[in-house]
Amino acid sequence: MAKRKPQVRDKAVAIKYRPEKDRAPTVVAKGEGHIAATIKAIAQARGIPIKRDDDLVELLAQVDVDREIPAELYAAVAEVLAWIYRANDEVKKQASG
Repeated sequence: MAKRKPQVRDKAVAIKYRPEKDRAPTVVAKGEGHIAATIKAIAQARGIPIKRDDDLVELLAQVDVDREIPAELYAAVAEVLAWIYRANDEVKKQASG
């Protein structure tokens, strides 16, 4: 009898960061399965870039909603934010040119 691989549920974590107002990025939503799909659908509908990083999602999923991310995750989240800023700049360039 073949062993079944455990079904991996899709996960998502949404963060918010406003450099002019926030000391650090904050987890604003998290979930798996249907909730993860809803988080992603809302992001897509609002034009928010989505970056897949399974390891980082696992770590961020441990942070309570409405809490700042721990300092240990700053570097990893900074990489994601830099990617998002570049993606937003590309969209703006394409829209204006």
